[in-house]
Amino acid sequence: MSEKVEIKPYTGAAGGWGSMKSLATIGLREQVRPETVRELARQNKTGGFMCVSCAWGKPHPPHPAEFCENGAKATAWELTRFRVTPDFFAQHTLAELKDWRDHDLEQAGRLTHPLRFDPAGDRYVAVSWEEAFADIGAKLHGYDPTKVCFYTSGRASLETSYMWQLLARMYGSQNLPDSSNMCHETTSVGLKACIGSPVGTIQLTDYEKCDAIFYFGQNPGTNSPRFLHDLRACAKRGVDIVVFNPLRERGLERFTDPQNPVEMATNSSTNLATQYHQVKAGGDIAAMMGVIKHVIRLDDEQGGTVLDHAFIAEHTKGFDGVAAKARSVGWKEIERESGLTQGALEAAGDVYAKAKRVICVYGMGLTQHVHGITNIQMLVNLMLLRGNVGKPGAGFGPVRGHSNVQGQRTVGITEKPELMPLDGLARQFGFEPPRAKGWDTVATCEAVISREARAFLGLGGNFARAVPDTETMAPAWEDLELVVNIATKLNRTHLWPGKTTYLLPCLGRIELDRQAGGAQTVTMEDSFSRIYGSTGRVAPAADTLLSEAAIVAGIATATLAPNPKVDWTAWAGDYGLVRDEIEKTWPDLFARFNERLEAPGGFWKGNPAAHREWKTGSGRAEFNVPEVMNATGFEDADGKFRLVTLRSNDQFNTTVYGYDDRFRGIKGTRCVAMMNRQDMAALGVADGDTVALVGAHGDNDDKRVDGLRVVAYNIPRGCIGGYYPELNLLIPVAHHAVESHVPAAKTVPVRVEKVA
Repeated sequence: MSEKVEIKPYTGAAGGWGSMKSLATIGLREQVRPETVRELARQNKTGGFMCVSCAWGKPHPPHPAEFCENGAKATAWELTRFRVTPDFFAQHTLAELKDWRDHDLEQAGRLTHPLRFDPAGDRYVAVSWEEAFADIGAKLHGYDPTKVCFYTSGRASLETSYMWQLLARMYGSQNLPDSSNMCHETTSVGLKACIGSPVGTIQLTDYEKCDAIFYFGQNPGTNSPRFLHDLRACAKRGVDIVVFNPLRERGLERFTDPQNPVEMATNSSTNLATQYHQVKAGGDIAAMMGVIKHVIRLDDEQGGTVLDHAFIAEHTKGFDGVAAKARSVGWKEIERESGLTQGALEAAGDVYAKAKRVICVYGMGLTQHVHGITNIQMLVNLMLLRGNVGKPGAGFGPVRGHSNVQGQRTVGITEKPELMPLDGLARQFGFEPPRAKGWDTVATCEAVISREARAFLGLGGNFARAVPDTETMAPAWEDLELVVNIATKLNRTHLWPGKTTYLLPCLGRIELDRQAGGAQTVTMEDSFSRIYGSTGRVAPAADTLLSEAAIVAGIATATLAPNPKVDWTAWAGDYGLVRDEIEKTWPDLFARFNERLEAPGGFWKGNPAAHREWKTGSGRAEFNVPEVMNATGFEDADGKFRLVTLRSNDQFNTTVYGYDDRFRGIKGTRCVAMMNRQDMAALGVADGDTVALVGAHGDNDDKRVDGLRVVAYNIPRGCIGGYYPELNLLIPVAHHAVESHVPAAKTVPVRVEKVA
């Protein structure tokens, strides 16, 4: 990989030859095998395997190539030829590896053997699976279960996630944080309170029926590139795509379809956004209020013909309060808080008022704020005005991140007892589940920092790198009594060992999972609440690997007393038995689960709000009057900026595939601060200068990140863009969304210090 730093504007479209070149680069770097290329033809297709990257839907019929640039990178990353054997750790201490970059740690290759940390040698050493399970079980016996955390990455299958939550609850712990806590928990809390459903209400086919798309705080070019095909199809048939996003992202501007011969041959592209509003980070509440204000004014002027008053009367509660607020709030306040003009917001309102069927798309640009719940409430307010919920071509389309992050919550990965049928679980398995609320991600961080937590078991992921205030977390993490990480590759969390630490390597989803019952299939749920089977067939990276399910069963058998209703060994040998139990726990959602595994396009688990059945306290969809006009949760001041943490084009979550953020024109580095030119002039810094970002809030004013190169960028004044997870240490653990506790990573208070 080139270390040369090159920063210049990118003039191309998303997709196209740039994507092809990027795939070729990572393919050569990972020394992909012929079977990797063959497997791409099976990716996201019936009878194949579901992408290990994002949770976008899998259409039926599929495209000839139903994978995107980042999905192909994820496949190549998993099927790499490189291996991390015990010999690797004989050559490298953890002190040495801590100086490696995130990319280089994972680039080292697939883990091959179960490992235990040796403090004397500061390195991992090989152990047997039997020894690892026995010691983990023995140590868990000595802890108060309420002080033990069972974390789940969004990549784990439905079957393994179900086994994991059952292990935790039978052990006595309801500490079940997951990656949803870091991203879309705000959706789960906000949507559920407003419409009775914690997830999106649309299906992939609704994009074929909509008249307009209102798009907030999500970047499909980097985070869900297969979505670009649907956006392109909408644009081709004249759908208005109205975007609200602080940065101008190329994946929302124009797209060259790599599967379109004409566009590839002519290097042409399809324009996507018809309006692009660069809202100030944290200013979406005010922006949506401006649109609502304009639409209500149009309705007043046109004799009540703009709003769907029949829908409002029959299906909603609280409209009058929101309407009164919209009429009374002034445009000066709206413009100040949103960073947008009255004319721009009225233009967006005109589109909304005319469209018969509107889809509202959003991502973490709305959820990761202190007042993220208010963001979601304002979305609901906007959509309810014209009945844009529960009809074809209309509804909410939150774009989820990891491939099964939504599904694992469906099968019980939750710290909230009210979301789990605990009485039914007690009858099904003959034990008394814990009833108190457990730890979410923020509570887990607080418990680790306070040294209340005794043990952490992680089913995948890179928890200690993904969370806020990593500088404080690292030394606290090493005081944990027991740390167990189930993983395919080395990552930074593994370099912060507890007093006893195990690193347990598992099969990847693309690999053949042959158990006592034969070759196994796993399942996952996408952003549209559709469930798919996924079958790997590539030879495993090593014959010493176990499946995730087998590892969970091994820990459970060593930890729990025998239970005649739970045969962990049999479950690990036949995942169909696990699916039978999932169906017993949720018979309505998973009826005939094993029969429907390979349904083309997946099978839908259902959503009452999609049928205008409102499972709220009032039995109606609820309007909410906002109490604030920006989502930041802190006061603006001279010299204080709103830091927006971002992912690059060469990244998925904490996995960094490379150092080329093609769409933003940044190559060879991730140590940057993207700034507005007017802000730069006011501070006396120039493009290419080196600065530090320093915390500008009581909870983070002792934190700083040095060595950041200033990049002049098209970003609203008062905002700075920088990369996650490198800048996570600037996010205080206490800086999180009200109610949902999602870290507020999209508006972090910072100031800029120029380095002489």
